[in-house]
Amino acid sequence: METIGPETGDPVSAGFPVGGQRRRLALAGVCGRVAKGRDFTRQALQDWGWDGTETAEDALLLVSELLTNASLHADGCHELVLTAGDRLRIEVYDGTTALPRRHPSPQRGVPGGHGLYIVERLSDRWGAQAHEGGKAVWAEIEASRLTTGRPAGF
Repeated sequence: METIGPETGDPVSAGFPVGGQRRRLALAGVCGRVAKGRDFTRQALQDWGWDGTETAEDALLLVSELLTNASLHADGCHELVLTAGDRLRIEVYDGTTALPRRHPSPQRGVPGGHGLYIVERLSDRWGAQAHEGGKAVWAEIEASRLTTGRPAGF
């Protein structure tokens, strides 16, 4: 599996992800990780024919939340991995093994503590898995939602 560097962002291939496709973006030590991750994801969704819907916008928000959470709470994000097939799987790898926990009672109108609630609400499934040297926090969206969603802005 090839890691795509943040400075090139070269796509692996274009077209609907028949049989699955994986793209990786290295983010360790990169400035503007959230923006780079969103741009990388937007390009992948476009290449796979999954852009232009509200669900595609939800996927971009999921990427933002997962990358922001890794930056704020897990010593930074190391890598973003997108896997496409019968679902879109978004994985963010960081350098701590501490698994994420939702804030017990985030306050309305007060910043912070809402990220995992947003991830839970927008994804079909989400979770985290510790591995040697860190963890991956992931979220999934069924492909059917990405292909049949309402156009963004409607």
